[in-house]
Amino acid sequence: MCGIVGLMAKQAVNQGIYDALTVLQHRGQDAAGMMTWHEGRFLLRKSNGLVRDVFHTRHMTRLRGNMGIGHVRYPTAGSSSEAESQPFYVNSPYGISLAHNGNLTNSEQLMQELFTSDLRHINTSSDSEVLLNVFAHELGKQGLHLSPGDIFDAVRRVHRRCKGGYVAVAIINGVGLVAFRDPNGIRPVVFGTRDEGNGQEVMIASESVALDVGGFELHRDLDPGEAIFVDMEGQIHTQQCADAPRLASCIFEHVYLARPDSILDGAYVYGTRMEMGRKLGDRIQSEWPDHDIDVVIPIPDTSRTSALELAQHLGVTYREGFMKNRYIGRTFIMPGQTQRKKSVRQKLNAIAVEFKGKNVLLVDESIVRGTTCKQIIQMAREAGARKVYFASAAPPVRFPNVYGIDMPAASELIAHGRSEAEVGELIGADRIFYQNLEDLKTACRNVNPNLEAFDCSVFDGNYVTGDIDDAYLANLEESRSDGARQQQSAGDHALVGLHNQDDIDD
Repeated sequence: MCGIVGLMAKQAVNQGIYDALTVLQHRGQDAAGMMTWHEGRFLLRKSNGLVRDVFHTRHMTRLRGNMGIGHVRYPTAGSSSEAESQPFYVNSPYGISLAHNGNLTNSEQLMQELFTSDLRHINTSSDSEVLLNVFAHELGKQGLHLSPGDIFDAVRRVHRRCKGGYVAVAIINGVGLVAFRDPNGIRPVVFGTRDEGNGQEVMIASESVALDVGGFELHRDLDPGEAIFVDMEGQIHTQQCADAPRLASCIFEHVYLARPDSILDGAYVYGTRMEMGRKLGDRIQSEWPDHDIDVVIPIPDTSRTSALELAQHLGVTYREGFMKNRYIGRTFIMPGQTQRKKSVRQKLNAIAVEFKGKNVLLVDESIVRGTTCKQIIQMAREAGARKVYFASAAPPVRFPNVYGIDMPAASELIAHGRSEAEVGELIGADRIFYQNLEDLKTACRNVNPNLEAFDCSVFDGNYVTGDIDDAYLANLEESRSDGARQQQSAGDHALVGLHNQDDIDD
């Protein structure tokens, strides 16, 4: 879950990319980066940290040019070293920079191919560097002068080599801006235009909110397998580049990842979350028609929309019972169990009057490890709640994600191998309710009926790319455990010395 943006303008793009990254910050709080192109030179600034902390005035003034790309990251494949922050750059052929959201499921195989067949060295453990080098190698087959067709041919070969869920945006030196989406459309990307009077400007981004903040008109999502090329005059060229494209977008984007004011594959995320609340309310009414719930309280922020609809559906009072410290990051992606446990108490504080003597239904968008909700239930009891029920707007998360969401090892998922009742007992709830998976799909289709298929692998273990086997998952289990992450973190500093995290052109 990273955020990407590309911008081709008639003026300096540094501020536009910065503004876009700030509204995509929810997609990655680990690192941020921006690369611009100016008169044949690439200019780079990237580092660990939030957007506001990475880019200072001295960096922005050096990021010259009317074409650029940006990235916000949390680590999926690879480590959290500054050396693996994006964008990445290769000087051959042409000079290419690239930013990537997603995960290549065959990155190890590709890394070997790149060395033995393509004669390319990968210096990090990031699959984004792998994707860049695959694209660069395929693009280099097209010759010195590139046409739109040459670029699309290269992307077509990238799709044939790369597996997984991915969206990439890239700059080709002196040629233009390129973006492409995997053949299943797992990760999101949109594009739009703005007319500045002296010509058309184009923005490509992970979510439509990035276009909104820049005053761009949303045109549409890129189709699965489609590529877009914006030439140096700002003209848009698009082409389908996959052999067998089909839309199976990640349903967890609607549950948790995307901002509610975004439009993904033609569906307002806010609308899908409202539908999730109604569907969850239907389930509670069906299973417990004589419930004794006094108040519905969301766990801020993502669950608010669903919780409000659920409360109205049940005819129960809705209240804000927790105040959130907005300067603490998303806990399910934090490294180390100790840090996650500590951060929950720092992030939320209960308003005792909303809990005292009441039967409370807490609503969250999902339950991953169970660490957060267990502590929150305890906080509700300490605030005086008589009974604490818990509802998840998503089904049980029982399987790891392999397409770019850094969910933990399967053994660390609280619902893995457990019934819903067993999860409720473990987190200390008096009663627990999960969304039904078919109801979740219906909630999204109610907003956009054209959404026929989804990647629901974290819920049902069905990996839509068809290349995930037990051996892959076993390796993933080993690499994603908290112990493995701590070992990886200890080795990150060795990479930083090999990487200049400021400008390519000083």
